[in-house]
Formats: sequence, C-alpha cells, structure tokens
Amino acid sequence: MPITATILDVALELPDQLALVGDGARLSYGELVEDSRVAFAVVDALHRAQSAPPAPAAEAQGVPITAVSTTSAFFTARLIAGLAGYRAVSATIDPRWPLDHQIGVIRTTGIGLVISDSPALSEALAATGWTGTVITPAEFAARESQIRGAGAQAPAPTVRDGSEPFLMLFSSGTTSNPKAFIKTRQQYRDNVAVSSAHLEPLPGVASLAPGPVSYSLTLYAVIESLATGGSVHVADEFDPFAIGSRIAAEAITRIVAVPAVVRALAEAAGRSPERFRGLQLVVTGGANLPASIRSALAAVLPDTRLISYYGAAEIGFIGDSRDGDGTWIRIYPTIGAQIRDETGAEVAEGELGTLWIDAAACSDGYVAGTTDAVLRGPDGWATVDDQGRIVDGLLQLAGRAGDIAVTGGHKVSLPEVERAFDTFAHLGEAVAVAVDDANLGSLIALVIEGGAEAEPAADGTSGPLADKAALLEHARTRLAPQFVPRRIYVLERLPRTVGGKIRRAETARLIMDGQGERL
Repeated sequence: MPITATILDVALELPDQLALVGDGARLSYGELVEDSRVAFAVVDALHRAQSAPPAPAAEAQGVPITAVSTTSAFFTARLIAGLAGYRAVSATIDPRWPLDHQIGVIRTTGIGLVISDSPALSEALAATGWTGTVITPAEFAARESQIRGAGAQAPAPTVRDGSEPFLMLFSSGTTSNPKAFIKTRQQYRDNVAVSSAHLEPLPGVASLAPGPVSYSLTLYAVIESLATGGSVHVADEFDPFAIGSRIAAEAITRIVAVPAVVRALAEAAGRSPERFRGLQLVVTGGANLPASIRSALAAVLPDTRLISYYGAAEIGFIGDSRDGDGTWIRIYPTIGAQIRDETGAEVAEGELGTLWIDAAACSDGYVAGTTDAVLRGPDGWATVDDQGRIVDGLLQLAGRAGDIAVTGGHKVSLPEVERAFDTFAHLGEAVAVAVDDANLGSLIALVIEGGAEAEPAADGTSGPLADKAALLEHARTRLAPQFVPRRIYVLERLPRTVGGKIRRAETARLIMDGQGERL
C-alpha cells in the first residue's frame, strides 16, 4: 500500500480528516497534499540552484537526496510525507549525533540539501568543501511563503514506481560511524503490508508517536499511519502528564513508542487513569521490553493491549510478542527465519547462533562508503548479527553478536542475564558485561547504576544499596550457573547513547580500567 496513493485517496474522499498533528499545528489530508506541492517546489528549486551539486550515492539512482536534521518532529514528518509523492530521496539525521558523524554521512552519501538549524553543522560542512546547500527550517518556511504567494507550487504528487529509492536510513550514529541504506518504495509497501496485518494502524485510527522522527520506530509510525489512512500525532519530547491530556482531547487510541516511554506512560496512568481510558493499543519496539513494564501497564490500564514487535530497520518487521518480556517472538507468516553458525550452516533447534531473515521489505544492502558490512548473503537472506535460538517455531532473542560472552567454554547471552534482574525490587538500571579473566577467558559481571536501592524498609524509608548476597541469590534461582554474575559493580552513571541506550562495551571498559565500586 503506497503512502501517496492513500494520501491522495483520503484527500479526495475525506479532505478534512486529520493526517498530521504536532507543534501546535495540524494538517488534514487535503491540506497535506497542497502542502507537499509547496514543500517539493522549494526543495526542487534549492537542488537545481546548485552549480556543482554533490553526486548522490549510486544506490540513490541519481535522485537528489534531501536530509532533515532538526528537533521538530512535526516539521520532519510533514517534509518526509510531502516529498513521498515526488522524485526525491529523503533522509533524517539526528541532530544529537556527534558532528563528525553528521558530516561523514552527508559527504559519503552525496546528500545535496540539508535542512538544519545548527550553525556548527553549516560551518563545518563549508569548511570541508562540500558543495551542497544548508538551510534553516525558518528559511525554508519563508521560501514556502514566497512560493504560495507567487502561485508557483509544484504539480500534485503522484504514485511513483516501486523500484524508485524512497528513504535513506541509518543503522547507527551514536557509537560508531553510521551505516546508511536505501529503502525503495516497494520495500516500504511490503513493510506496510506486514505491519498493517499485525500492528493495527487502521484507517481513521489516531496514533501517537512521540520522539524524534530520526528514530526509525517513530519515522515508520508516521509512514504506516498515513499509508493506511490514519491520523498521526507527533511530539518532540515525551511528557507523560501532558500526553495524558492530549490522549483524552484528541481521542488517541494507539501509541507507538520505545519501552522507556511505555514505562513512563504506565506511571502517569497510575496517577490519572481517567485520561488514558481511551487508549486501546500500545505498540512498542526498538529495545527489549521488560516483563515489569507489561505488568505495570496492565495493572493501571487492564483494557489496553500491548504488542512488543521485533524488527530491524534494514530488514523490516519480523515478528512480535504479546505476553511476557518480549524475548519469545512469534515470527510473522510471510517472514523466513533461520539460526546459522559461523560457517553459515543452519544449527539444530534450540542452539544459539546468528539470526538470518528472508523478507520482501529488506533493503538490498548498505550504501558503499559508509561501511564494508554485508547485509545480504549470496542466497538473498539478510542479517544484522542479532543472536538467538528457535524453539517450537518461536524465536528467542539473545542480543547482538557483541552481547554474547564466552566464559569457561559456555556461550552466555548478556541480555538474558540482565532480564533476570528485572524483578529485583528497586534495583534501577543495570547492565551485564564480560570482563577479561585469565582462567575463564572472560567472566560475567553485573554493573548497577549508582543510587540503586533495595526494598524499602517497613517504615517506608529507603533501604541500603542492594547487597551482593541478595543479588546473587536472586540470580541463582533464575539463571543457569554459567549465567550468574561472578562480580557486581556500581557505577555512579552508566554510559549511554544519545538515544538513552546503555553502552555495554564502554561500561565494560570502565570496569576494566578500575572505575566503579565492587560489591
């Protein structure tokens, strides 16, 4: 289901139906079509005005690439939606990435136009000799006003050929150089076909997708809602109490968000449940869903369903979990999945290995120049190096290749170690790492963020920092012996990515460098 076809159909039949809401602004489907004519006219004119435009990466098939790097979710979403019906490739760059990462992807992928309000980025690009154009969102809006005043809008958007490149996305940008890949229009149509069959972005449904549109989860929520004739509400940041009022006022029935947001949502609903009564479905992804979050949401909103999906931006949706902690995944019927060893051979059922996927929505590969990693194998199946096992047709995730430690000859999934502590009361954030050991090769350590506390005392006062004996006893009742941490440390602050994910490798380095208090 192509996004533009649906936008045009709804604009014709129900022009006043809301399409996009955020930043105090609203666009109906009819207005979105007219807005896209103005936005593309500005983009096209800026590309054409360049005397020596950057050459787009070969994977873009010669189509000019426009990147948005701004914290405004509404601006980003409307531009991505607006350019979808034209010969254009869009990209979103997280403005919180390190500056050298931003410059690197712009130059190596041949992005020709960047919409950003960062003077530092503009100056740094100019210093490299880049020949493209940087324009601020305010300057872009001023040019749109001129286009409207002159009546110089572009022709109406049209449904494009499926083989055309549509989006340039990035798999990283926080701890290593970002890997870029292209999604064609057909690949996105195939992805929408999967998500609309299982994740319920139904026509007319109002979905809330809070957070940066540079995140693939948020970006896809915008596209799938518009591709299925729904309304999508975006928010630059997630304020759980303000969001409660918005859910009630806008009759929002579906939320798409990362697990950390779902946790905050459950806490807010516990304080004012009446504002969240209309919420029917929460869809989460992008990280493991602890069972404690599912339980917390069910306790305060028992009629709200929670689906935890698994996928990869490069590949598409793979499957989902509707109970427990989200680690046992039911693979979607149209998706092929295999667990293979280091030689590429399929392993026996229940054995740990690398997950390979066969999906129509999968990208063809990474953009040359941004990485030498290979996405697809000779047989067309793809992997992002996620580790797991398949038992009775269900996929159990075990993390990425770097999340698997070998200790005393045993393979240990570090995320599995962490999940065992989800139910340890008041522990706070914790991460499992592997540290070097002369005898075992490596041993498992648990690193707790400072300030973690044990169960409060009977009088309601906070207890002491969780003691080692209690933690180990908790682990022994839930983990195989080789998974039980041999050491426990406390760091005042765990290192995180700009998106808030804990950096496991950096945590391990800090511990091996002697930082942290050992319990």
